Amino acid sequence: MFFGNTFMGSWELSVLVKLLLAALAGGLVGLEREKHGRPAGMRTNLLVAVGACTMTIISEAFYLKYGAFGGETVLRLDPSRIAAQIVTGIGFLGAGVIIKEGATVRGLTTAATLWAVAGLGMAFGMGHFVLGAFSTAIVIMSLVFLKKLDPVIRKDRYLTFTVTARYRETLNDDLEKLVKELGLVITDISSQVDFEQDEIFFRLVVTQQKRRIGRELTAAVSQLEGVKKIYYN
Repeated sequence: MFFGNTFMGSWELSVLVKLLLAALAGGLVGLEREKHGRPAGMRTNLLVAVGACTMTIISEAFYLKYGAFGGETVLRLDPSRIAAQIVTGIGFLGAGVIIKEGATVRGLTTAATLWAVAGLGMAFGMGHFVLGAFSTAIVIMSLVFLKKLDPVIRKDRYLTFTVTARYRETLNDDLEKLVKELGLVITDISSQVDFEQDEIFFRLVVTQQKRRIGRELTAAVSQLEGVKKIYYN
């Protein structure tokens, strides 16, 4: 179903229907995020959808209002200009929900959801109700049902591991040997030596874990000579 300027002969009713459908789509998607305690929940997604819908309607309204001006005037209209900025602007909002903790990045799904919800709002704002409805259904299904596949899919786990120990030259070799014996792979390693305190600090990022191994690795590293502190996340 599609309509542009009027619905049942009323432009105001057309706008109201578009806004309500955009709010419904954004609210349904946001409800799933809210249930999982994400920072961008129902209200945020609803507002993004309604805002995108409103700006799309305004973009269309500019053309409807001033499109009658001929080519002899200095006025040049691009009905997609305002709507095009939604795609760029939503990126700043999405960046605000992305958090990086060591080798782990959180919030990417929520950021992508906000971007998708903006598209839903634009679809309803243009009157593409079938497109908006199908897209809403696909987004919700992706968030609800694909998450249930996480325990089934075998995937690598990344672990950031830091060790503070009494300085000795062979400690680096001992750590690498130990990690290899546990079937892990070091993807990144850095070290710092404090000669005044006679200490050495290691930061490792290990992967190819098929199970959570933080405690097992901690227990093994704690047996190495001179180890003082261990931290992992």
